[in-house]
Amino acid sequence: MSLKELKKYWYSDLFRYEETQHVNLKKLILRQYLSPGFRYSFWLRLCKYLSGKNKLWSPLYFLAMLILQRYKYKFGIDISPKTVIGSGFYIGHFGGIVVNSMAVIGKNCNLSQGVTIGMANRGKNKGVAVIGDNVYIGPGAKIVGAVKIGDNAAIGANCVVTKDVPEHAVVVGVPGKVISMSGSKGYIGNTNYIF
Repeated sequence: MSLKELKKYWYSDLFRYEETQHVNLKKLILRQYLSPGFRYSFWLRLCKYLSGKNKLWSPLYFLAMLILQRYKYKFGIDISPKTVIGSGFYIGHFGGIVVNSMAVIGKNCNLSQGVTIGMANRGKNKGVAVIGDNVYIGPGAKIVGAVKIGDNAAIGANCVVTKDVPEHAVVVGVPGKVISMSGSKGYIGNTNYIF
């Protein structure tokens, strides 16, 4: 990842939190104090960027990882810098969020409090989820195993997903069942960034 790509990720994430079209360095710094979710994703992105650098960057990488580890416990968010996450990542409310490091999350994804994206260690769904673009994952939702969540899907509160979810589906219940094809429209905002 280049510095230009890191800036793109930071600004696309910031754009999701702002209600204005204009994002800049001042808003990037200010949002650090206003949004724990953005603060965590800021340091998450920085750690991912620094992990690909040579040994000269090791002290800065170590410091960034310490800060990220502190926020992990402070905010209750456990997402590894190894996790593949697209642009426009949004953590609506912090607390109790756990994402397996091998998960793949598409662009413009919303995570709510209490979300778990975990691994299944056996059976036909052995592995980790791949989440599409523009997916809303509601409070307390659990996504377990190698399932594919289609683009523009919405996962309801406290839903347990153990099977693939088609594009534009709304899934609720335990186990998760498709109740409509209205998708995540209205839940995912501020996605028209250009960086």
